[in-house]
Amino acid sequence: MTTDRQTDKRILRVRKLRGQLEAVERSLNNHGECGDQLMLLAALRGGVNALMREVLETHIRFHLTDGSKEQIAPELAEDLVDLVHAYLK
Repeated sequence: MTTDRQTDKRILRVRKLRGQLEAVERSLNNHGECGDQLMLLAALRGGVNALMREVLETHIRFHLTDGSKEQIAPELAEDLVDLVHAYLK
């Protein structure tokens, strides 16, 4: 479950990602420098990974514990969250 504030924050993040993607498109259309395009793509990938990490963490914390059909131990949920943070930087 997410709060309205969390949802608003995620929507703002998606809008930022859209802007970053548009910057990549403009650079490609204008035959920009490869190095600059790679920097734009790296920033975009980082933003997507951060959003994915946040959504996965919410899923683990609220849909795999506390009364769900596929309930797991809270300690395992925390271990999964730590793994998500480690691999989606």
